Amino acid sequence: MKRPCVYLVGAGPGDPSLISVRGLRYLAAADVIVYDHLVQPRLLRSARSDAELIDVGAASPKPLEQEAIAYLLAEKARENLVVVRLKWGDPFVFDDGGKEALYLAEQGVPFEVVPGIPAAIGVPCYAGVPITYPGAGDVVVFVRGHEGEGHELPKLDWERLANLGGTIVCYVGPQQLPRMVTALIKHGRSPDENAALVYNGTLPDQTAVVGTLAEIAEATGETSARLPAILVVGAVAGLRDHLHWFDRRSLHGQRVLVTRARDQATDLVELLEEHGADTVVAPTIDIAPPDDLAPLDEACARIGSFDWVVFTSVNGVDHFMRRLLAGPGDVRDLKGVRICTIGPATAQRLTRYGLKVNLMPDEFRAEAIVAALGASADVGGKRFLLPRADLAREHLAKALADAGADVTEVVAYRTLPVAPESGDVPDVYRLLLDKKIDIVTFTSASTVRNFARQIGADPAADLLRSTLVACIGPVTADEAEQLGIHPTVVPSTYTVPAMVHAIVAHVRQQREDGAS
Repeated sequence: MKRPCVYLVGAGPGDPSLISVRGLRYLAAADVIVYDHLVQPRLLRSARSDAELIDVGAASPKPLEQEAIAYLLAEKARENLVVVRLKWGDPFVFDDGGKEALYLAEQGVPFEVVPGIPAAIGVPCYAGVPITYPGAGDVVVFVRGHEGEGHELPKLDWERLANLGGTIVCYVGPQQLPRMVTALIKHGRSPDENAALVYNGTLPDQTAVVGTLAEIAEATGETSARLPAILVVGAVAGLRDHLHWFDRRSLHGQRVLVTRARDQATDLVELLEEHGADTVVAPTIDIAPPDDLAPLDEACARIGSFDWVVFTSVNGVDHFMRRLLAGPGDVRDLKGVRICTIGPATAQRLTRYGLKVNLMPDEFRAEAIVAALGASADVGGKRFLLPRADLAREHLAKALADAGADVTEVVAYRTLPVAPESGDVPDVYRLLLDKKIDIVTFTSASTVRNFARQIGADPAADLLRSTLVACIGPVTADEAEQLGIHPTVVPSTYTVPAMVHAIVAHVRQQREDGAS
């Protein structure tokens, strides 16, 4: 896909996962991405690290601005670049994608169009409103108006529209909304007609207002200053009470802070969002190779001389195996070496390399690990290798040495603090101060330490007193307690899925207690 071309790609109505497979493939391969401000920032993370990202603002710009965008697309393609024009919704539904495509055709610039889910389709679906239903009319009418910033109504025959049976789906701007609802009633639509108004459709903070058309008119009023929305008018809107599913999810309405390293945050973010949470990714740590790889390489070279290797984290597995495979040896060098892992996630990661775990203690405590090893085999005189983080606690090595083991510790990776002002890290202090974070998650002791370092130990402890704090396990929880941060949720199994499950159970219990 390296030929110069412009791909007009529909990003869908908001939820980043609603982009098509084809659109995502083009996005990941593009040299240049020209996008609207309504496109979710998370979607842009699928771009290549060296791709040029150009924000062109509103989804429907003014005529002169639109001409400039079309010219930009053509010029970038003429530079022998692959260009993705990423557009909110669908490029050809109430958008200027048709204009841009026509300009490219006139200029002889190759282009392709990748459809997206239009907001008029996706948003009602997420709100539990089917835009068609047997007996609810055989007509669906889409009315433009979402992008308008002024008070002027779309130029159409309102009387015919109002008296047309079926469903009306309107893209409505905050200034137009009251007038559009009033115009429908004035020209003959029954004020008792069912209607639904959906803000931030398909996003974690989606909200819906349902009622009669008259009630919607009263609720919006002339002073409405809310965001653009999708308005659905018709009998189908009355089905929302039975069909709404998106806002029934366990963590809907909960904003969760993820402090894990950005490269490793995806699984946690996806699990939280599957339960309806609005996630804020603010990594406090970054993972990097050791400054000096020689000790790690030396340990890999003589791996067969050890009786046991103890992996305490997924990062330890990945960085150790990466160096082992980069050298002259391979996994066969581990034949005869027994492997102990801390936690099921670490054990599971080893299966990617075709390795089986000999021992996985039930508890991540130095004493428990030594006891489990002692029950499995005599620790005394055995040679142990511990690939670990540079800042890892020394409790395990000391406990093994005290039990008579010959212990070699080697730094497999470094845990680096992330500066709060770096890149696109949000202002966590302000979000907590304004009580815009409901839950804070910590997946390692280092995430806790660096969180406190970023904000300040005393402010961190103070701000989190009224916030639900979840820690992945007891070691992380102990670190938090030492800093004056009191965890509420600590799962019995020390994995990301178990932590999310524990958060869901806690929030559900809180809601049940509040309802009783």
